Amino acid sequence: MLRDYANFIKFEHTLFSLPLIFAGSFLAANGLPRTGTLILIILAGTGARTTALAINRIIDRKIDALNPRTSERELPAGRVSLGNAYLVTALGLILYFTSAYFICDLVLFLSPIPLAVFIIYPFLKRFTYLCHFGVGLGLALAPLGGFVAVTCTIEGIFPALVLSCFTLFWVTGFDIIYATLDEEFDKKQGVYSMVSSFGKEAALRVSSILHLAAYFAAAFLYFYLFKTIFAGVLLIVIGFLLFLEHKKSEDVDFAFFRINILIGFAIFLFVLAGLYLP
Repeated sequence: MLRDYANFIKFEHTLFSLPLIFAGSFLAANGLPRTGTLILIILAGTGARTTALAINRIIDRKIDALNPRTSERELPAGRVSLGNAYLVTALGLILYFTSAYFICDLVLFLSPIPLAVFIIYPFLKRFTYLCHFGVGLGLALAPLGGFVAVTCTIEGIFPALVLSCFTLFWVTGFDIIYATLDEEFDKKQGVYSMVSSFGKEAALRVSSILHLAAYFAAAFLYFYLFKTIFAGVLLIVIGFLLFLEHKKSEDVDFAFFRINILIGFAIFLFVLAGLYLP
């Protein structure tokens, strides 16, 4: 039973968002944030990610039930009830808002913005092939949230905005790759995606362009702020991982989960190297 709930909230997906939140917070502090703030950031990020995934699963439960690939997910398979799914969502919200409250007033004031994105983006696949940008926007808020959580102001936020642009292009691109798993189902059911609308080959070209744009955003941050040897090495690593993601795009599980987790941590280490190492 516990495994069902762990799978339902996909706690390991937090590995995508937390390195980005940390990157924004370390940029804001120009180093290591205060321990108390860092703990609150982790709690807020965990609550937000839990809420986002639970909302997504609830909204998509009928589509998931029809799709052979997702029909065994916890909600459509009945291993997690709809009532308990709402309970998980409520617990995630409590953790998120409580953490935001203790961080500062500005973070609490801005905290509904990510929730609005979390609620809206699952519906986008019902009417636009641009739905992938909804997922990208959700994670692109992570470095901005990390920055504001440390500074409690938007002054000097430009480097975090560049990091946010990287995240938007990167996540949107890899969500297009993920959509290749459901090309035939989406076409039959009228679910919108780049893949179902334009075909796999064209969609992967768009994904590669977005990942190129992501790399240019990271490179801009390097030349704008860091210019250190170790950060330069990690910039090359990020470029290689983005290239590898497309090289291995046929193996979606490998490209989506393993490579993307590495990219998230590489970005965080990139920021650390730019701040701490020569």
